[in-house]
Amino acid sequence: MSRLSTENEALAREIIARYPRPKSALIPLLHLVQEQDGYVADDAMEHLAELVGVTPAEVLGTCSFYEMFIRHPVGKYKIDVCTNLSCQLVGGEELLHHAEQKLGIRPGGTTEDGMFTLEDVECIAACTEAPCLQVNYRYEYKLSNEDFDQLVDELRQGDRPEIPNHGTLGLVRQHIAPDRLAGIAAPEVTGTPAWFASRQPEPEAAK
Repeated sequence: MSRLSTENEALAREIIARYPRPKSALIPLLHLVQEQDGYVADDAMEHLAELVGVTPAEVLGTCSFYEMFIRHPVGKYKIDVCTNLSCQLVGGEELLHHAEQKLGIRPGGTTEDGMFTLEDVECIAACTEAPCLQVNYRYEYKLSNEDFDQLVDELRQGDRPEIPNHGTLGLVRQHIAPDRLAGIAAPEVTGTPAWFASRQPEPEAAK
C-alpha cells in the first residue's frame, strides 16, 4: 500500500484541520505515511500533495530534508549504530562490525527475512552512554557485543513490545475534538513585510 488507506486519510484530514494552512501539516502527515508502510513511497507523497494543495515536489522537498523519513523499504527493525567520535573511542566501530557478522549484512542492507536493516550513522546525541544505537529510533545504551546479540534475539522472539515496527513514531495517538480546536486561522499579510520595509532605502527628498 502506498497511498493512504481510507482510515488514515480520515486521520490525515483530522491532522490538517489543526493547522492554519494545510501544508503546515506535512511533517506529521509524512510520519503517518511512514507508520502505515514503514517508508515514504512516491505514490504516498502524491496523495499528501493532493490533500494539502501543493505539488509532489514540495512534499519531496520536505521529506528529503529530514533523515528520519525513509524513501525505500526497510526491515521491521532499523538498527542505527553510532560510529561518531564518542562512540568510536569506546568501541562503536567494533560494535558495528559485530552487528554485520551477527545479521549477515552490511550497513544499508536488510536481512533476507525482512526483520532487520542495519545502518552506520552519525552522532545520535547520547555521547555519555557510548557505544549506543537506536532501534526504530529507540535508544539502547552502553552495548557490548553480547548485549547486541541479546537485543537481536529478543526482537526476533517478540520480547521487546516497547519497540514498535519501523515508522511508528508514538504509541499514543492524539485526537482533538473539532470544538476544542483554537486559533486555526491563517495569518493575513498585507503590504510589505516589516523586515523588508525596514531595509528599503529611504526615498530621496523632493528637490
